[in-house]
Amino acid sequence: MSKTSRGQHDPMRMLIQEALQLGRFIPYSEGWGFTSRLEGVADQIEGLLAREPARAVGLYEIFLAGCNKKAEEIDDSDGYLGEFAERLVCRWIQARQAANTDPDETARRLLGWMDDDPYGFCSSLEQPAAEAFDRTGLEAFERQVHERFATTGGNWWAKILRAIYSAQHDIDRYVELCHATQLTPGDCETIASMLQAKRKFPDALFWVERGIKLQKGERFLVGGHRLPDMKRQLLKHLGRNEEALNSAWAAFEACPSELTYAELMRYVPKDGRSEWHEKAMQAAEGGDLASLIRLWLATEETDRLARRLCRASDQEIESLSHYTTEPAAKHLATSQPDVAAKVYRALALRILKSGKSKYYDAALANLREARVCYVKAGLGEKWQALVSEIRLTHRRKAGFMPWFERLVVSR
Repeated sequence: MSKTSRGQHDPMRMLIQEALQLGRFIPYSEGWGFTSRLEGVADQIEGLLAREPARAVGLYEIFLAGCNKKAEEIDDSDGYLGEFAERLVCRWIQARQAANTDPDETARRLLGWMDDDPYGFCSSLEQPAAEAFDRTGLEAFERQVHERFATTGGNWWAKILRAIYSAQHDIDRYVELCHATQLTPGDCETIASMLQAKRKFPDALFWVERGIKLQKGERFLVGGHRLPDMKRQLLKHLGRNEEALNSAWAAFEACPSELTYAELMRYVPKDGRSEWHEKAMQAAEGGDLASLIRLWLATEETDRLARRLCRASDQEIESLSHYTTEPAAKHLATSQPDVAAKVYRALALRILKSGKSKYYDAALANLREARVCYVKAGLGEKWQALVSEIRLTHRRKAGFMPWFERLVVSR
């Protein structure tokens, strides 16, 4: 990505250089904080749009050129820099429009960046870029992309055209393009969404059902994850409430979770909520533990949650993420301290067994809570058994045991 010339002493240019820290490698642990600082500088440049849009254009181009250089100096495993660069391109588009630059030139330069994209900054740019253009700019972009598609074909140009037609809400051209290439469930979802926005519910339902049929028949086709939810919404719009409810119930039965429960209750009649809630809770009993914990916390089914955790083995609880089990332990600490102690025990042993010393503080905190709960439940002997187990099994963990022994003798 090229940059335009600008006075070497522009203070904003200095801010860009300082934020990019060219010449210094950014490790994985600093990636989010690093790109957050870049965002702060980009926000300051955006403040120039109203009074100095041409200056903003030049600064964005300098920034983009710097991001390309920085790509070799960062562990961007989570894609923070790539996502930032994508947003920066969209801001550049908006700045050029504010500066009344030639829309055809904007489109040409953008396509040049897409052609020469060594770090993948433009690999998912088609939809946000299409949304960043104004009407005139999007028409210029569409003309140039269509020329390339007509000349060379290819899924890449078809993908960009899909994003453009979606942004233009041009259903006819979108459908025509799908017929010329390959229709996917994701296409059906996009077409149905555009029809639904126009309140053409029967037509939208036709495309939703077509997409669901494609998902079942051609498993390699991707996209269309919202199709089942859309089908229920459209059935409700069309007055087919019982069909929508039956569909939501089938989805819940297949995978009981907080999300499928919320979806089910959207279609339950108000006077039947208690009955359907109980029916759902009974049907969920056989679900996987992680989903049940989240479901029963969300629905305040404390007794069911406690009974399920009582039946669970220590290994089963230890296998779950602390994001799932810690809220359960906190929720049960007052009313069911014996069960909470079991969960806190699992949280601590999960860390110790993994040998991740940087989380030993969390393990000690969990053991402290476990002791409180054991004592509250009158299960002091279980706490002593846990102490003996840790001393025997983890005695070689020099970074943990001295602090654990202090916890044991503390009051």
